[in-house]
Amino acid sequence: MATFTIRGKNIEITPALKDYVEKKVGKVTKYFDDVGAITALLTVTKGRHIVEVTVPVDGMLLRGEESTMDMYTSIDLVIEKLERQIHKHKTKLTKRFRTGGFKFETATAPVVEKNDESEEYPVAKTKKFPVKPMDVQEAIMQMNLINHDFFVFRNAKSEEVNVVYRRKDGRYALIEPE
Repeated sequence: MATFTIRGKNIEITPALKDYVEKKVGKVTKYFDDVGAITALLTVTKGRHIVEVTVPVDGMLLRGEESTMDMYTSIDLVIEKLERQIHKHKTKLTKRFRTGGFKFETATAPVVEKNDESEEYPVAKTKKFPVKPMDVQEAIMQMNLINHDFFVFRNAKSEEVNVVYRRKDGRYALIEPE
């Protein structure tokens, strides 16, 4: 059974709401053997009900965010988004497992720390996360799974830290150190 951290911002997390999130997000976990601590942030801002869910599974992070005028609808939509991500990448994952392209390791949730230092360009927050060896294609897949525009990883061939990112034209780019 997966563990849940459900937080609310400008909303009280009632037992019924907590149960609904756990029931719905629990459906996503059936696709994987190794599920980490699931986090859900429910926010109400200017009448919008925003749901952000992060699910660490088999060494990767699934992330979805939805916003509607109803919290339960937002929860349903974010689960649909996560399931679409899983189905979209299921074939790629299966192919790589069969060919031995990579091995998933257990992911840990990113640690977020506040930075109180006075700087000319203040840093709003700092994230720490494990940087695992992987190839460029796996890094792009991970970036798409968590729905980010960039992804930091350790290149399995060079053992150096690289960054892949999505360009404005929709193609991908790689940053490598000299």
